[in-house]
Amino acid sequence: MCTNKNLLLISIVLTALCLLQFGEAIPSIGHYGKRFDPMGGIDFIQICLNNCAQCKKMFGDYFQGQTCAESCLKFKGKAIPDCEDLGSIAPFINALE
Repeated sequence: MCTNKNLLLISIVLTALCLLQFGEAIPSIGHYGKRFDPMGGIDFIQICLNNCAQCKKMFGDYFQGQTCAESCLKFKGKAIPDCEDLGSIAPFINALE
């Protein structure tokens, strides 16, 4: 007969097995030590280049997209620009006069 303790034990074991099976499928973007995550398919250089292109679309001539893209390649995607974070895109902003 199934008691509450048995049901609880079964649910805990099934949850642990699911976490072991599918835990690696969730990519971790916050880990900047790797430039490519083969399990999650994350390519940090590509993310960096895409963000440069997005910032160029948003800011137009005020944003140096070419310089941003070159820094992505030079630093292998270690510093990914965020268009809403002035600190991350400050090196690529120019003042038009």
